[in-house]
Amino acid sequence: MAHGHSGKDHKAYDQSIELALASRVGGKGLPDTAIDAAFAAVGTALGRVNKEVAAGGLPFITVAAGADDLPAIREAAARFLGNGPVTDIVFLGTGGSSLGAQALAQIGFNQVAGLGRVDAPRLHFFDNLDPFTFDVTLARLPLATTRVLAVSKSGGTGETLVQTIAVITALDKAGLRPRISELVLGISEPRREGKANGLRDLLEPEGVSFLDHDTGIGGRYSVLSNVGLLPAAIAGLDIAAIRAGAKSVIDTLAAEDVREIPAATGAAVNVAAALEGKGITVLMAYTDRLERFTKWWIQLWAESLGKDGRGSQPVGALGPVDQHSQQQLYLDGPDDKLFSVITLDVKGAGPAIDADLAARAGQAGFGGKHVGDLVAAQGLAMIDTFASNGRPVRQIRLSRLDEFSVGALLAHFLLETVLAGYALGVDPFDQPAVEEAKILAKQYLAEGKG
Repeated sequence: MAHGHSGKDHKAYDQSIELALASRVGGKGLPDTAIDAAFAAVGTALGRVNKEVAAGGLPFITVAAGADDLPAIREAAARFLGNGPVTDIVFLGTGGSSLGAQALAQIGFNQVAGLGRVDAPRLHFFDNLDPFTFDVTLARLPLATTRVLAVSKSGGTGETLVQTIAVITALDKAGLRPRISELVLGISEPRREGKANGLRDLLEPEGVSFLDHDTGIGGRYSVLSNVGLLPAAIAGLDIAAIRAGAKSVIDTLAAEDVREIPAATGAAVNVAAALEGKGITVLMAYTDRLERFTKWWIQLWAESLGKDGRGSQPVGALGPVDQHSQQQLYLDGPDDKLFSVITLDVKGAGPAIDADLAARAGQAGFGGKHVGDLVAAQGLAMIDTFASNGRPVRQIRLSRLDEFSVGALLAHFLLETVLAGYALGVDPFDQPAVEEAKILAKQYLAEGKG
């Protein structure tokens, strides 16, 4: 389990774009002219963000920097986990209603590949709708000791409604319907005059309580609100430390020099890459516990910036495994990518490597080292290899991965995305191309098509 820190005893992360510059990596890097133009555009975007926040806009920033709502979130988590033993927790929600919560849960070693089932309560995130997975899980879950959190901002997300109906039906068949109010909790917008809310219509008649989803915060920007922090509290994480990390980043927006603001620098290097025709941006994290973080970021970046023919294709990668699966393309394929590599200080971490066995394996240099030493060397080698091959790479270095640092990273990429969107001239908060398929899918379902 991770442990929270105030942030006073360590810096959340360091960022460098030096190895993205043509002056350092050669002609394939980003020229000073593009960087300067990008910083000018991002500086204007920063002024817009600060002005909107001062006027009461962009509530995802205000909420992320605050703490007034934390007691209510903790109380809801305690209530949710009360009323007897809890062995399993099911999270229903898709996209922004789930990915941020998954990114946070991984900090506590939940949903990490290779670990399998961790100590109870076991967490189950059903963000993708699959009839077989969901059916098998519902049949296997000990429903009497299972809790369910259903999340939909609008209350009308088709996947979440179908899953919630299936859960109610399963509880009814198990003779547990009288207990639904203590087994299930919801997060959705408050009811609004003239607007339907299917999730509340399903659950409120059963006596289920709801936390209100902030109406001004879109799903993909909601990770630092109760949408992400309630699951984090349920998973036993320090939500005050998450918010403290986020605030440490948001506070940098007051800096006078745009180049001194990490999120603005991140936005600028992406805008410069776009100006240079690099249509793909890769985020590669060297730790299992940031795998879902990259998934969260992919939605944030794609849905926020992919508009009007603009934006770049986000690609998530995990190190060191994806050195084997993607490195060939990255180094010898099209020169159309910007790379961002997140490394964690893992030197000396993990099992020790026995010297005799290392020698037997023909790798005497491994002897006396730790698994973390190899991972650290691989991450540094990947960065230097990108640079030596003229591939522009941004470095983000973490001294440790805990609630404070992940809160800071989440805030950084939220701000980076908004600043990049404004600088590129797109609205980072709408998603017009998403709605058509949602509407059509519901129509096809009603008509029996598929």
